[in-house]
Amino acid sequence: MASTIRPRRSVLYMPGSNARALEKGRTLAADGLILDMEDAVAPDAKQTAREQITAAIAEGGYGMRELIVRTNGLDGPWGEDDLKAAAKMGAHAVLLPKVESKAMVDDAIKILDAAGAPKDLPIWAMMETPLGMLHAEEIAFSSPRLQCLVMGTSDLAKDLKAQHTPDRIPFMTSLGLCMLAARAAKITILDGVHLDLADDDGFKASCVQGRELGMDGKTLIHPKTIAMANEAFSPSEDEVAWAKRIIEAHAEAEKEGKGVVLVDGKLIENLHVEGAKQAVALADAIAEMEQSAAAE
Repeated sequence: MASTIRPRRSVLYMPGSNARALEKGRTLAADGLILDMEDAVAPDAKQTAREQITAAIAEGGYGMRELIVRTNGLDGPWGEDDLKAAAKMGAHAVLLPKVESKAMVDDAIKILDAAGAPKDLPIWAMMETPLGMLHAEEIAFSSPRLQCLVMGTSDLAKDLKAQHTPDRIPFMTSLGLCMLAARAAKITILDGVHLDLADDDGFKASCVQGRELGMDGKTLIHPKTIAMANEAFSPSEDEVAWAKRIIEAHAEAEKEGKGVVLVDGKLIENLHVEGAKQAVALADAIAEMEQSAAAE
């Protein structure tokens, strides 16, 4: 389970077969980069993608950006070799596609471990099929190394025969099931991509909605959307200031033997303090990342 707060406001898919994109990733303000060997890579470029991702991670220069490698599925000709390569790449996590059961996570971990992967190498799971939605709890609790659920709403729409609507009502059941599973397991959950790059207003609305639902961040398909995602999933200055007031007021109340306190007429209990501490910790982590990026 994830034990520390790490910003995952913006996580950008980058095709491993595109060397120029892998290079550009070193300069982008994304919190994380998904170095992709799966959907974004043509069949005849799979080997190239694997080699280029391996070389890019080895070269370094990505600063504090989280590097996640997405492999192909074990039901195809590339998945096992992808996992064997990913085991020693030095990535921060391995993202498995179309996860539908605990067994799929277990199988991937066995291959990674046999190939010499660090025993604590985190696993992320793409949630993008109807069966995956129905098994969200099983997947979220499948392993202590399962760290994040990533919503794959594009593939999910195809399987559901659903439409992409501005309000995303066709996906609410799926998003809700995965949100419940992630929060119960105390792991991260990332929202699906917004496909229309010309629809800035729609993208912003989906980010706002994602945060309202409780998502930790959003997966992206273009660098131009990074700034808006970062803004949407960052605590505002007012939110941080309010969080600090809550923490201080509650601490003073506890000194006086009180379990609750009124702040600006609002009843504050321990549960509010926990959320406030998370907001402050996230803001501090974001500030650290931004300082690191500025120094690059």
